[in-house]
Amino acid sequence: MTTHASARTPIGVATLRDIIPDDVERIVGYWHDGGADLAFLGIDPVLLGTREETRQRFVRAIRTGAPDQPTLACAIAVEGSLAGYTLLNRYAPETNYSHWHIIEPGFRAAGLSSALYPHRIKMYFDLAPITRLIHQTRTRNLGVNRMLDKYVAIAETQYVEHPDGVAGPGQFHIRYVFAHQVPALFEAAARLGGRAQ
Repeated sequence: MTTHASARTPIGVATLRDIIPDDVERIVGYWHDGGADLAFLGIDPVLLGTREETRQRFVRAIRTGAPDQPTLACAIAVEGSLAGYTLLNRYAPETNYSHWHIIEPGFRAAGLSSALYPHRIKMYFDLAPITRLIHQTRTRNLGVNRMLDKYVAIAETQYVEHPDGVAGPGQFHIRYVFAHQVPALFEAAARLGGRAQ
């Protein structure tokens, strides 16, 4: 298990590390035991599938080191405790989608996503041969959009019939991040007062 980055946050040191099988079970529980607000997130139950289908999706996302691995997942931990995860779905050098969820309620709205954002994006570009990342966020998800507004402007807002992942159709903000922009993300974090390690 590799730790890819860490950052100080108001609730302790947060890290990004490879997920392990024990994390997979916690993530499955988030999706299938009531932790995720499926209606607010706009999840399509058919695309989400069964517990076992979710489990297998994340088992396949455990990093192997293969340069062509289509899906990579990393854990978000705070002082060693699993707080959430981030997922990269890869399709082509310029078509790659990022997802992240804080699965433990006690860690939500604590600044983790803001503090880790530059590290998370750098990690994607370091781990996979991609040139562009796409964020698709539902327009009603104000918290996530406020966090992203600190770093990346909205390129367009549109109805997406088939969004990435297990979401159903809806209105989404679309943002693009390129590898050459990573240093600017860390500069933005410094202006916001974040301290990276």
